[in-house]
Amino acid sequence: MDAKEFKSAEGSCIISEGVVASIVATAALETEGVAGLAGRGADIRGIISRNDAARAVRVLNTENDTILDVYITLKQGARIQDTALALQQNIKTAVQAMTGRPVTRINVHVDGVETDEKNA
Repeated sequence: MDAKEFKSAEGSCIISEGVVASIVATAALETEGVAGLAGRGADIRGIISRNDAARAVRVLNTENDTILDVYITLKQGARIQDTALALQQNIKTAVQAMTGRPVTRINVHVDGVETDEKNA
């Protein structure tokens, strides 16, 4: 599992990408208009993982920042642009608050729309 190590004078802290993906997934599910997480395209980690967050979130850590891709399903009637903007803000706030790392880009991939037929 990929992880990013942060060093300070007191020692170091290693945050795995799985932890960041979990933070992203939680923030996404708390966003108005998001029905759920969606599976991303073919990626061996997404295929073999049993964790929904790993299937729906891709984390790229570099020396200075974090880039995220999140795959979601929208609720019926939600405006895509409004939901995506709110989602980006919620994720950025949550990840930066919990990890202390800057998030420079959040790519939102809308995989579908949940319809009322599913609930019936």
